[in-house]
Amino acid sequence: MAGDNAKGATAFVTLEPCCHHGRTPPCVDALIKSGVSRVVTALDDPDPRVSGGGHRALLDAGIEVTEGVLADRARWELRAFLNRHVKKRAYVTLKLAISADDKIAAKPGQPTTITGEVARDRVHLMRAESDAIMVGVSTVLADDPDLTCRLPGMADRSPVRIVSDSRLSTPVASRLVASAGEVEVWIMTTSAAKQDARAALEAKGVQVIECLATDDGKVDLGDMLTKLAERGISHVLAEGGAHMARALMEADLVDEAVLLQAPKKIGSQGVAAMAGLPLDTIRASAGFRQLGESESLGSDWLAKYIRVR
Repeated sequence: MAGDNAKGATAFVTLEPCCHHGRTPPCVDALIKSGVSRVVTALDDPDPRVSGGGHRALLDAGIEVTEGVLADRARWELRAFLNRHVKKRAYVTLKLAISADDKIAAKPGQPTTITGEVARDRVHLMRAESDAIMVGVSTVLADDPDLTCRLPGMADRSPVRIVSDSRLSTPVASRLVASAGEVEVWIMTTSAAKQDARAALEAKGVQVIECLATDDGKVDLGDMLTKLAERGISHVLAEGGAHMARALMEADLVDEAVLLQAPKKIGSQGVAAMAGLPLDTIRASAGFRQLGESESLGSDWLAKYIRVR
């Protein structure tokens, strides 16, 4: 876009420019052709198709290269992308809206509004910032959610909607399936799924992806995240129910956790946030550390935790 103004200029690039052909031509070729005299980057690209090749191509073309500027900040901003290339699976942020007594619903299968409007808007922003949003089929059956971004003017930023559904129980009449032609829906299932159910969902525009199964017949979440990474998904926002939250935690697949806590209590009859697994496995565990201070969102509070590797 800079045209002739790029000649002799310095280009600042977060990630080492790619040097391979993908959906677009190599970025490094465009930089060389532009006539820039210097390129400043923050990080090497861990993709083995690049991994230093972009920097070498620039140097071979006589362009000065400065590496490692603001590397720590870039590593944080690109954490999901880097995770996909290094660990070969999608990065998972677990989001839980909880009451003051760590419940997520008044009763099993009963949709319950926990947090206020400001916190809910923040969740929609988190959706827009993610590649995919993931729930279990029990959430679909109980809530019939849309799982889109409903912030004004940001509907087109809605992520891919993913359902973990080992037997393809997602109703064809659900809101997710009905809107599959507008925002993508991927259902992750197992070989035990019925073929007629698969055909009915695919006829509505749903993409059905088969994963490995656990010993009890559930979708293997680790294999699922690997398959998502293979399809270009770097960052998954897990908004599923208590059982999915527990399963992700027990499989050591939660990279980041966002807890949105309301001031009201639900009581002992309520649904525990992680199906009996204490939230202190996040809040008071050596495996996680809190990022910064808790943030006020109207009458609610947001706390963010990251796994310590």
